[in-house]
Amino acid sequence: MSNATLSRKDTDRAGLYALGCLLLVGTFLALSLVVAKLADGAGAPRLTFLMTAMAGAGIVLGTIGALQRRSMALNRRTLEYAAVAGALFAVPNALAFLAVRHVGAGFISLSFAFPILVTWLLAVWLSLERLRALRLLGVLLGLSGGLVLAAAKAGGAGGAQGWVLLVLAMPLVIAFGNIYRTLRWPVGTAPVFLAALMMFGGAVTLLPFVLLLEPGQSLALFTTGAALQLLLVEVAVFSVLYLFYFVLQKLAGPVYLSQIGTVAALVGTLIAVLALGEAPPPNLGLAALLVAFGTVLFHRGARAASVPSGARTT
Repeated sequence: MSNATLSRKDTDRAGLYALGCLLLVGTFLALSLVVAKLADGAGAPRLTFLMTAMAGAGIVLGTIGALQRRSMALNRRTLEYAAVAGALFAVPNALAFLAVRHVGAGFISLSFAFPILVTWLLAVWLSLERLRALRLLGVLLGLSGGLVLAAAKAGGAGGAQGWVLLVLAMPLVIAFGNIYRTLRWPVGTAPVFLAALMMFGGAVTLLPFVLLLEPGQSLALFTTGAALQLLLVEVAVFSVLYLFYFVLQKLAGPVYLSQIGTVAALVGTLIAVLALGEAPPPNLGLAALLVAFGTVLFHRGARAASVPSGARTT
């Protein structure tokens, strides 16, 4: 069997693994927003709930790394990574947790369809990606599906227009986070350890806001049975989500990772409609087709880019 054939098989296997991680991470991202809405309905303080879930997930992920005997060195580089990646992670998540009461879990899920375009443009600008027509078409189709739904939601938002605008600003922060984690990934550091660092960094970022905006409310998480159960569920969701989030980023890069938004947009909207009773947005079927077709094209573009090095031209 030729080296080219073996290389192609390895590429196909890696592509299937990346696609599986993509679907898993996108689904769990949507679930995290659904749990946030349920926790808000149960009376849990929103920022305190998010901060505690992050810290809990950080402990779980750090324990997994220790059991796997991964390199877990704390130095200036990893501490910087924890602080910056944690802040870029905490800000959009905090906005999502605060806005879910006003705009619904479905719309917030849809906003995660937008970071892919911003991430891709940043990656091309920074020479992390080459400009490829098939990937551009996939990105634009996925983005158009998200825009169809977002426009419908914004038109019917009533007094929540301010929250709609804040949610639509989230993709820019998410895209910067996607690029930062790739450019500043500490060499030789395991994904599970970096995921734990990001969780702890996010929790520390939120602590001043929790103390300022929700003083003395942390006990409500542990004295209310429903809130405590949802907190444990969110810790489990975050642990799975961000473990494979970093695995996917290391495997496929920031642009491919940002496709989790399109998966979360569809899954989150379906859960919000079917399980939470939110009204289905207009043109949901059209948007779903656009997002799904765009994801397929983007995936094919990634495969087309992964040719054996001897077949590439400079």
